[in-house]
Order: sequence, then C-alpha cells, then structure tokens
Amino acid sequence: MVMELNAIGKILILFGSILLLAGGLLMVGGKIPWLGKLPGDIFIQKNNFTFFFPIMTCVIISLALSLVYILLRRR
Repeated sequence: MVMELNAIGKILILFGSILLLAGGLLMVGGKIPWLGKLPGDIFIQKNNFTFFFPIMTCVIISLALSLVYILLRRR
C-alpha cells in the first residue's frame, strides 16, 4: 500500500510540474514576437471566420523539445 501511494505521489508531482511549465509558457508565449507568425503558419480571415494553424511554429517547438530530450537522455 505504501508503494502505491509513493507511485501516485510521483505521478501527481510530474503532472503538476507539466502544468506549471505549460502555464509559464502560455504567460511568456505572447511576449515572443515571432511566435505564431513564421512563414508556413496558416492564417485565414474572412468576414466572421478566422482560422489559424501555426504549422512551422509547431515544427520548431517540436525540434527544440526533441533536442532537449536527446541531450538530457545522454547524461
């Protein structure tokens, strides 16, 4: 029973850390001027319809996170 509570505690700490990081990124994300305005990001605006899909921004973020993961995994 103690082992199960220990595992649940670690999972809760992990999810809390992920939420904290995501919240911090959302707060800082609006202050980065190029984020979401790269060539390749799709932005369509018509009368009362707006569609936005930041393809290149997602690719760059994915590459950066992959690089961080690879560097942390080697140690």
